[in-house]
Amino acid sequence: MTGSKMLENFQEIAIESPVDKIIRQIRSLITSGQLKSGDRLPPERKLAEKFGVGRTNVRDALQKLEFYGILKTLPQSGTLVAGMGITALEGLITDVLKLENSDFAALVETRVLLETNAANLAAKRRTPEDLIAIRKALDAYEKKVKKGEQAVEEDLMFHLKIAEASKNSVLKSLMLIITPDIINSFIKLDVCKDGRIYKSLEEHQVILQHIVNQEAELAAEAMRLHLKDVYDYSRNLKKNNGQKT
Repeated sequence: MTGSKMLENFQEIAIESPVDKIIRQIRSLITSGQLKSGDRLPPERKLAEKFGVGRTNVRDALQKLEFYGILKTLPQSGTLVAGMGITALEGLITDVLKLENSDFAALVETRVLLETNAANLAAKRRTPEDLIAIRKALDAYEKKVKKGEQAVEEDLMFHLKIAEASKNSVLKSLMLIITPDIINSFIKLDVCKDGRIYKSLEEHQVILQHIVNQEAELAAEAMRLHLKDVYDYSRNLKKNNGQKT
């Protein structure tokens, strides 16, 4: 076996950041039942002292957990553990899938079904407040793109705000489960390259415009086109893996 061939057997070692370690620890406490729905977390300062890290790391971790619906912050009540439905299901799905490349196609296919329907329903049901939230998410995404920075969370937020506008809570919950895994796979597989991120920005703008105009079928079709590149990539990946076996 040549040196280059042998290298293919090795995998990059993922070094967890303090934020990732905090997230893993809190999620473990939730899934084990030590933290229950409605429990209030200690203040940031005390958590930082306990973890042995800066408050910025704690704040970033809590914000990410809130972003994924695991925690929620209420005025004058602090940070609480959210309802267990999404959290428990998310943990189950993540453990069961342990995604291999061969599973990626099925996951993307499911996302296309969810997101095209979300866009369709959002165009029909969106409120003025929904449009403000979607625009805000798109603005955050655009700022990152124009700086040449990764906009993974901003991209996810844009799609989740469309799901919220659909007024279908189950649809949003399912997207919360599968979409983060898909986006992580995008990064690992380097799907968003060759200027794809700028094309994606334009597609986001088109989707939003159809939702603003309440053009349900056009919104769904724009979402389908938006996801076409990664859908095609996932199908080719599955086909190539099938040929190797």
